[in-house]
Amino acid sequence: MKDLKEFNISFVGLKLGKHKFEYQIDKKFFEDFQYDEFQDSAIKVVLNLEKKGNMLNLEFSSKGNITVACDVTNEPFDLAVKGNLSIIVKFGDEFNNDNEELLILPHGTFELNVAQLIFEMIVLSIPTKRIHPGVEDGTLESDVLRKLEEYKEKKTEIDPRWAKLKEIQTNKNIE
Repeated sequence: MKDLKEFNISFVGLKLGKHKFEYQIDKKFFEDFQYDEFQDSAIKVVLNLEKKGNMLNLEFSSKGNITVACDVTNEPFDLAVKGNLSIIVKFGDEFNNDNEELLILPHGTFELNVAQLIFEMIVLSIPTKRIHPGVEDGTLESDVLRKLEEYKEKKTEIDPRWAKLKEIQTNKNIE
């Protein structure tokens, strides 16, 4: 992963209170993380940071589109994604990110890089099964879908011996 300096927030120079940061996330951002699940992305991330005397409260929200391949047909399509993430940053003796809602930074730290937090929020907001809207409503024309329909329509004949056994089972249940 590259050092994404544009995501560094120097909180030492910030006044107490609320501050707003906005980021445009594109394909290059994910390439920097060596993550190639998306063909393209256009996501807006808003970070509302509230600085208090001894802690920071980070509220992330994201909204946008990513271009992914359909899990059924492998056709690319734009998938709308949105996510939220809340993190409390406190200060302690050593760095600790074991808790997903609490981040502890060492005393004397003067800036925080939020790129990893943004990356995780976006990736976790993507559904595990990605299906093209045209597949769901039946409007997508695709070779893969036609082939799947062919297999679905083919009904295999049951071996006559199994059919007789099934008939015996059915008659037994009726009596």
